[in-house]
Amino acid sequence: MTKPLASKPGFEIFKVADLEKKYPLLDLGKMIDKRGVNSEIVDIPITESLNPLTIGLFSMKPGDSFDFLYETLEFKVVTKGKFVLRDEEGNRHVAETGDIILFSPNVPVVFDGESDGEAIYTKHAPADPGMMN
Repeated sequence: MTKPLASKPGFEIFKVADLEKKYPLLDLGKMIDKRGVNSEIVDIPITESLNPLTIGLFSMKPGDSFDFLYETLEFKVVTKGKFVLRDEEGNRHVAETGDIILFSPNVPVVFDGESDGEAIYTKHAPADPGMMN
């Protein structure tokens, strides 16, 4: 099991390059068994308390679209590029660098294959073992 980041009192600064080395991104297309999806993800546990908190890194390059259903409240901050999302009605939404995307629980979203970006995310849920190294 991956050790939580919050392992000692005080504050710490985590450089993205260091996190990417310690927590390599995993191939999301393989995880959801959809070869054309060109996306990577990793969950990084912050705490293991009664109210677990997880952050993660997410990237997507042009490829196949995929559906996702968020089970908990989660938000992503786009750090590079753009994400093209479609809601249940098929409406197209674009989130670009600096934008924050808030996902409500139990609402499906489509990550469009034209997406080409990177994001960090956080959720009040334990890290998913399938999305960890």
